[in-house]
Amino acid sequence: MKTAYDIIRRPVITEQSMSETESKKYVFEVAKDATKIDIARAVEEIFSVKVVKVNTLNVTGKMKRTGRYPAGRRPSWKKAVVTLSEDSKNIEFFEGMA
Repeated sequence: MKTAYDIIRRPVITEQSMSETESKKYVFEVAKDATKIDIARAVEEIFSVKVVKVNTLNVTGKMKRTGRYPAGRRPSWKKAVVTLSEDSKNIEFFEGMA
C-alpha cells in the first residue's frame, strides 16, 4: 500500500505553473503508476483541500549527450495538474513562490 507521500513526489515550480496558482491549479510530479483517483486522494490528505479535477500527462525524458558517443536520456516522469474547488483554501507551500 502506497502512502500519499509515495504518490506525490514533488511540486513542479515553473513560471507557467506559478501563474496557474491564481486559478487554483497546482502542478506535481507523481508516481508513474498513480491513477487520477490516487492523486486526488493524496493531495486531499496531505494539504486538507477539496480536489475537483486532476489532469495527468507522461513527460518523456530528453536526450542528453554524456561525452562523445554514449548518448543518454533523462528519466521519464508523470505530471499531474490538480484543480481545487473555489471554496477550498490555497496550498500554503506555493504562497511565497509566485
